[in-house]
Amino acid sequence: MKRNEMIAKIKDNSKEFDFIIIGGGATGIGIALEASARGYSTVLLEKSDFTKSTSSKSTKLVHGGVRYLAQGDVGLVREAVVERGLLTQNAPHLVKNQSFIIPTHGLFDELQYTVGLTLYDLLAGKLSLGRSKRISKAKTLKRISTINPDKISAGVVYYDGQFDDTRLAINTLQSAEEMGAIVLNYCAVTGLIKDTSGKVSGVKFIDEESNESYEIKGKQVVNATGVFADDVLKMDSPNAKKTIAPSQGVHLVLDKSFLPDNDAIMIPKTDDGRVLFLVPWHGRVVVGTTDTPIKEESLEPIALEEEIEFILNTAARYLKKAPKRSDVLSVFAGLRPLAAAAEGKKTKEISRSHKIFESNSGLFTMVGGKWTTYRKMGEDLVDKAEKRNGWSHIPTKTKHLKIHGYKENVNHSNPLYFYGSDQEGILKLSKEAGMREELSASLGIMKAQVVWAVRHEMARTVEDVLARRVRCQLLDAKESIKMAPKVASAMAVELGKDKAWEEQQVADYVKVTMNYIL
Repeated sequence: MKRNEMIAKIKDNSKEFDFIIIGGGATGIGIALEASARGYSTVLLEKSDFTKSTSSKSTKLVHGGVRYLAQGDVGLVREAVVERGLLTQNAPHLVKNQSFIIPTHGLFDELQYTVGLTLYDLLAGKLSLGRSKRISKAKTLKRISTINPDKISAGVVYYDGQFDDTRLAINTLQSAEEMGAIVLNYCAVTGLIKDTSGKVSGVKFIDEESNESYEIKGKQVVNATGVFADDVLKMDSPNAKKTIAPSQGVHLVLDKSFLPDNDAIMIPKTDDGRVLFLVPWHGRVVVGTTDTPIKEESLEPIALEEEIEFILNTAARYLKKAPKRSDVLSVFAGLRPLAAAAEGKKTKEISRSHKIFESNSGLFTMVGGKWTTYRKMGEDLVDKAEKRNGWSHIPTKTKHLKIHGYKENVNHSNPLYFYGSDQEGILKLSKEAGMREELSASLGIMKAQVVWAVRHEMARTVEDVLARRVRCQLLDAKESIKMAPKVASAMAVELGKDKAWEEQQVADYVKVTMNYIL
């Protein structure tokens, strides 16, 4: 993906695109993949970097949602476990089978979770990742060496998916681009264009880098901006009703010593009625999450003290060694774009299923949903657009579409495994002078990865690289700050920037990343 080439294609504004998608998170990316795969001309516009907000702050799970099954939402779970299975087939370099163990407390717990998770497996059918089963206390303690033996009577094993959210986003965008889509970051939509009958017929946007303004025409404009959906709806109609009830989820990242084994832990009953996950991820452990209603949306939400304490205290009940604030390598918060519910309804009770709204102007807005179902969300929206616009129906082509980077038999001990088939290109680049320079010994990042991110993955800032291309910000926030000057220097050469740009980039990155440090 080369940004200058994408911009050049946009400048031919006489073209009317089939789809204009506003928003470059999981929702917008799923729609772009689906539309371009069916042969529709597609443009995706993101005001900052792809997955800057919610979609880079997930629990790193591709899952059906055990909790949703407990709530009786069988349809949502069935849809999600099927999509989970498809993702493991289509992007095996990014999505893997992860075993989870639920610590149980007595016979009732054991029966409840064994039966419930057996149903969970059955819903997946042929796409099941493995059979759930009860294991003894002794086997549980052997498999999870750090768990407190006083807190368990036995364990129940089940299987779900684990992934890297932003890497999947980048690879999916690359797939969409290979099928003809134009995808642009740092392009902020400033207004909607309407025809004489009041129907939305295009958008106005500004390229944040050049400060140049554009107008493009589109047959179907889609609002896929997640927690910011109401902002676009107000562009359409100043009196538009609120559709989003944002909820904040916080995660802490700890070193591998807190969960040195291969299994993840799912704690099913916490004080706030949610579940708590401890998940191995890139040699670290992600612990979360919370569910806190938020009044104001933000690109960089900040974890609340009570959320941090809740996660630390809950984890401490189950682990031999209680994690302290000083053990936290990074803390990150994301916002869930939940569809607004009835007055007084708790966020954990609001359905995670996606919904599509059509405004009187013909604008489509998609809210809700989650990473696991991003492909199906795209399928549903394009189906609806075909019907609404009177287009001939083209069946989905994404169920078995291999995502860019597809590679079988992935060696997860290889530090470059998440690049999939792009590993070869990076290794070739690393043979050039200076490209093997190690930017962080503990995180295993070399200069070639930064240059690759600029040349092929549309990284434009130091934050783009460290937060969303190589994930260092989440893996070790302090270490990523140490890396920032070298990353800025390498990027400046590629982008033709001066020393002042480098210094500003480092300063901007430090300012943002300090919120990830306790």
